[in-house]
Amino acid sequence: MAFAHSQSCRIYYRLEGSPDKPLLVLVHALGTDHGLWDPQMPALLRYFQVLRPDLRGHGASQVTGGDYTISQLGADVLAAVPRERFFYCGLSLGGMIGQWLAACHPERVERVVLANTSPRVGDPGIFEARRQTALKEGMEAIEPAVIERCFSAPSHPAADSIRAVLRQTDPTGYAGCCAAIRDMDHRPLLSSIRVPTLVIGSERDVPMPWTGHGAVLASCIPGSQIANIPAAHLSNLERPAAFTHALLEFLLPAPPPDPLETGFALRRAVLGDAHVDRAIAATTAFTRDFQELITRYAWGTIWTRPGLDPGTRRLLVLAMTAALGRWEEFRLHVRTGLTAELEPEDLKEVLLQVAIYAGVPAANSAHQIAAEELAG
Repeated sequence: MAFAHSQSCRIYYRLEGSPDKPLLVLVHALGTDHGLWDPQMPALLRYFQVLRPDLRGHGASQVTGGDYTISQLGADVLAAVPRERFFYCGLSLGGMIGQWLAACHPERVERVVLANTSPRVGDPGIFEARRQTALKEGMEAIEPAVIERCFSAPSHPAADSIRAVLRQTDPTGYAGCCAAIRDMDHRPLLSSIRVPTLVIGSERDVPMPWTGHGAVLASCIPGSQIANIPAAHLSNLERPAAFTHALLEFLLPAPPPDPLETGFALRRAVLGDAHVDRAIAATTAFTRDFQELITRYAWGTIWTRPGLDPGTRRLLVLAMTAALGRWEEFRLHVRTGLTAELEPEDLKEVLLQVAIYAGVPAANSAHQIAAEELAG
């Protein structure tokens, strides 16, 4: 397990992905841990090295006594960051820490995402009452109210996992973070923030609705952008695809004016160098414009969109080419996929889906081609 040391406290963190990619720091909400971000990780790791710390008193990090402060928690995060510059996304308490980082350490932060958070909670007494309840009665005493405020419905598939993490959180650490939220008032800092900022929120967020919370951040932070995701407080769990899309759209650089070069790179990654080299060698004056068209738009514009990973796009291509009887293209993606990420079980499921929605004859032909390539 990896730990950083901050102010006599061990801070657990998880660092994943290539060090050659930009660093993105993800910081979780009160009563959760770094696992909050699990739904976003497959997509984010395609573009970033990702650092996920557990806040002081949470997860595998050390518990210290007394009231915590946002600046203390922010210093803990910085102690775990291995680079001088990084991108940042925080939700709820993590977003409060993000405000402090953007205002007080702008030289470290490339861009910041503040999700379902506030510069000042509407009723600090709620967090004082929760702090006292956690210390006197334990985490189970606050669990029903917390889960009710985090999800649109307590039956949400992610609720059980969050409930388990909340119950395992040390009451002393939870209470310390409640005090940090209770005492926080970042409103005087907001106008000084010059780090490019995205604010995510919704009126459906019961503890921190857009009005009075996200709206204040968006109006007071110069040049901030807005993403309205209609979800409850833990929006990254209720609407994971929408959250990830908003995150990547804001954090990733703008696509190049001409996507031809990017298209060639992805075409090689998906279809292999041998196939692309043969296609280039066979290009004539008559076919050159067509080759550039498919490379620029199919590969450089559509396949590079971050909303779906290349493996999922290949499964869609296999289903559509089988349904349409485009057997040359189908065989190409079976052959090149089996040398990359495509597994026989994935192929089998796609072809069963084809049989139901495009007909047994199409699936039968596809099975024959797939069997030939698997025998290969």
